[in-house]
Amino acid sequence: MNRRAFLQAAALQATIRPPASSKLNFVFILIDDLGWRDTGYGGSRFYETPNIDKLASRGVRFTNAYSTAPTCSPARASILTGKYPARLGLTNELPGRHELPYSKVLPPVSKQFLALDEITIAKELHAAGYATASIGKWNLGGARYYPENQGFDVNFAGNDSGTPRSHFYPDWNGNPPIPAAAGEYLADALTDAAEAFVHRNAAKPFFLWLSHFGVHTPIQAKREVIATYKIKADPKNPQHDPVYAAMIRSIDDSVGRIVQRLDSDGLTDRTVIVFTSDNGGLTSATSNLPLRAGKGFLYEGGIRVPLCVVWPGAVKPGSVTDVPVIGTDFYRTIAQMAGVVKLQGAPKDGVNLTTLLRRNFPPARDALFWHYPHYSAQGGRPGGAIRLGDWKLIRWYEDDALEFYNLRSDPGEKKNLATDEAAKARGMLALFNDSLASLHPAMPTPNPAYDPAVETEGLDPAIQDQLKSGELPKPSVNPVPPPA
Repeated sequence: MNRRAFLQAAALQATIRPPASSKLNFVFILIDDLGWRDTGYGGSRFYETPNIDKLASRGVRFTNAYSTAPTCSPARASILTGKYPARLGLTNELPGRHELPYSKVLPPVSKQFLALDEITIAKELHAAGYATASIGKWNLGGARYYPENQGFDVNFAGNDSGTPRSHFYPDWNGNPPIPAAAGEYLADALTDAAEAFVHRNAAKPFFLWLSHFGVHTPIQAKREVIATYKIKADPKNPQHDPVYAAMIRSIDDSVGRIVQRLDSDGLTDRTVIVFTSDNGGLTSATSNLPLRAGKGFLYEGGIRVPLCVVWPGAVKPGSVTDVPVIGTDFYRTIAQMAGVVKLQGAPKDGVNLTTLLRRNFPPARDALFWHYPHYSAQGGRPGGAIRLGDWKLIRWYEDDALEFYNLRSDPGEKKNLATDEAAKARGMLALFNDSLASLHPAMPTPNPAYDPAVETEGLDPAIQDQLKSGELPKPSVNPVPPPA
């Protein structure tokens, strides 16, 4: 939708203030590539996020929240459908890294779209009388698969691209496809549209999917904000990039504006707010320490994400939970909050978190599961993983090597226990293999042209250097434990 139309409609509504709906509203704020430690409440000693921290203090903070993939598109599809990427057949970011002819295995082809016959949470809520808007990044297929065909009344800035041309106008001109004033920052333009949507729909229930392009590359921010972080940057702090810090601050400003808009329109007590990220932080831009690696990897730095949920009158402010949750859980949870009794969709892989939110009572589930059969642009390798309780197993598809960790005692995944805890690892492997088989996923196949001498060529030069230096991990070669 044209930005001017958004703002004109909001201005027209300024004098019309009918009573708000009795139903809950939903604002889902999804940040691109925001790391687990990239907020003040998450432990950063450099980045400043006062608005996000204040928001988190009003609800519950999750210390063990996960995306369903280490890259964006599959994780986003899972949130919207309540299904694992393997079940959707959409397992890689779109369009995906060009596979190299000398990789050890040949990854399967991922779907290049979120199928139209999938029922998204937006379709679910729209059928229940909700106004729906997707504002910001989409990256789930070409024009036929845009938000307006996936349950959203409004699509503002969403297209097939996962990376904006720039975070400043007119440099982004066309990608995303929205006009702005010269020099305007992208996060601000999206927030203008989000505020207008909220204001225009104050009298009826709404679902706002605010999907920021930040803090994804290109790493760009406002000069005046960068200057403040240059002064306080300490190279000894793993997080010290002033430009990235300034990007985060603009996202924080956006969150503050949305919260203020809800308050001004009298909607605060009727609005659930979810704040999270689509995958872990990019290691060339930030540090996820003490977690291992980052975006593109199945280690914790690539899949553990910040998450807070504000549910007025139901969630105890300032609460914290270490119960593991994952992106597929949002569908059932939001539908339950909205009072949807009979689901149109089939969110097969998520659980309802309302009892956890209300009473800190964990939902019944077997395990959390990942299937990522691709090489990532960041240096990650094809593999899958499963977490059950404190234990996490990774199976690498190149050679069936295993890595096995106790995340409570070793959140940085430094000590591989695949040999020391062989019996437990075998049990977890059986559970993983059963889960994998139940989804009938596409799998990598051996590559007869594999050449180990050149297997890292084609990657970003900085990533190549990190791999050579050992800064980024490669799968350790530990054989599958033999039967007892």
